[in-house]
Amino acid sequence: MQFGIMMDPHIDRWDLARYAEELGFDRVNVPDSQMIWSDPYAVLALVASNTRRIQIGIGVTSPELRIAPVTACAIATINRIAPGRVFLGIGTGHTSVRLMGRKPAPVARLQEYFRVVRALLDGEEVNYPDRGEPRLIKFMHRDRHYINLEDRIPIFIAANGPKAIRLAGEVADGWTTATKSPEVGQRYFRELYEGARIGGRELPSGFYASFQTCACVLRPGERLESERVVNEVGSYVTTILHLSYEVWQASGRKNEAVPPFFRNIWEDYLKRVAGFSLPPEGRFRQIHDGHSTFLQPEERAFITPETIRGTCLAGEPDEIIAHIRAMEGVGFKGLNLLPSADCQRNVYRDFAEHIIPAFR
Repeated sequence: MQFGIMMDPHIDRWDLARYAEELGFDRVNVPDSQMIWSDPYAVLALVASNTRRIQIGIGVTSPELRIAPVTACAIATINRIAPGRVFLGIGTGHTSVRLMGRKPAPVARLQEYFRVVRALLDGEEVNYPDRGEPRLIKFMHRDRHYINLEDRIPIFIAANGPKAIRLAGEVADGWTTATKSPEVGQRYFRELYEGARIGGRELPSGFYASFQTCACVLRPGERLESERVVNEVGSYVTTILHLSYEVWQASGRKNEAVPPFFRNIWEDYLKRVAGFSLPPEGRFRQIHDGHSTFLQPEERAFITPETIRGTCLAGEPDEIIAHIRAMEGVGFKGLNLLPSADCQRNVYRDFAEHIIPAFR
C-alpha cells in the first residue's frame, strides 16, 4: 500500500511536499482548480525542484481547462525537473469546471483527451483535428530537451461513475476514486475489470488503483465530536457533501442518489442552499466555497459522527489500519489524504507516526 497527500496548491506552501517526503509518504497529488487555488504546474515545478524521492503529479485536471497538447507539454516539462517521478491524473472535472458555471466533460471527451495526451507523451504523431479536419501533430525539437518523454509518464483517470471507471480499465495506467467503502470499492472494481475486457486487456500488474479520503487518528479518550477532529476532517466531509448535492441534482433529485450517511442532515442542507444570497444560476460559488480547503462556519452542524464515519478514516490507529487493509483486500494499492488546509502538517505527521509503519 502506498500513501499520498493531496496538498492544496498554494504557491507559498510547496514545502508541504518536502515535509511529506521526509515523513515517508510516497506520492504528492497537486489538484487543478483554477478558481480557488494557485496554478498547479507552478506549484509542481517548485515541488519537483525541492524533493528527491517522492512521486509527484497533477491530481487531477480536466479536458475543460487546457487543450491536450498544452497539458502534455506542461507535465513533460515537469518531467525534466523530476525525471521518472511524474504522473498525470485526469478526470471529467468538478470544481475546476463547476466554479465557472460549466458542467463536467462527457466521458467521450475525456477519452479523446486521453488519446491525444497519451500519444504525445509517448512521442508519437497523433491526429488532433481542427474543426473536423485532420491535423497530425508531434512534439518537436526533442534533441534540445525542452521536455522529457524518455521517462514514461503514467496517466491515471479519476472516476466515480461507471462509464469513466470502465474507461480507466480500458486505457489508463491507474485509477483513483473518492470512496472509503470496501463495498462500494468492490462494485467499482467490477466496472474497472469490465473496462479492461472491453479494451481487450488484463489490468497490468503495475496498474495503480487508489482512493481519496481524509484521516484523523484519535487520541486516547477522544471522540469524533471533538474540536480537533472536526477541524481536521470538516472540509473533506463538506467537499463530499457538496459533490453529493451536485450528483443529486444531476440525477433529477432522486432520493437514492443521497448517500446514507448524509440522509439525516440532507433536508437541513437543502434549506441552507435555498437560502443562499446568489440566484440559482450563480449558487455554485456559495455551494463550493471552502472546497477541500476550509470548513464554512455555517456548515459546522453538518459535521456529525455519522458524516465523519461515512466519508473519513477517523478512529484509533488499529481501526484505521484495519479499514485500509480491507480496502487493500478489494484491490486498492494506494490512499491519498485530503485534510483541511490549515491542519495538513498535523494530519500527515499523525498518519506517518501511527499508520504508515504498519504497512512497511
